Amino acid sequence: MGYNYLMTDLLQRITFEDGKLGGRPCIRGLRVRVQDVLEMLASGMSAEQILAEFPYLEPDDIRAVLAYAAAQVAGTAVIAA
Repeated sequence: MGYNYLMTDLLQRITFEDGKLGGRPCIRGLRVRVQDVLEMLASGMSAEQILAEFPYLEPDDIRAVLAYAAAQVAGTAVIAA
């Protein structure tokens, strides 16, 4: 698997729904915003701590949040699946 394939696969975990959390990017349709996970990581929480706090999240969800942030910084448009 190549880098682009992995990024595309991860980004499919990020969802946008008009009626949920103001249409902000969320993880797999759950009520967990990308922003929430980024803020937890920025505050010093490890991925393992986040996964323990939110047992319905998966390791690839954390990677998807980081992939989404990287795409946004790069100016890449992320289209809702």
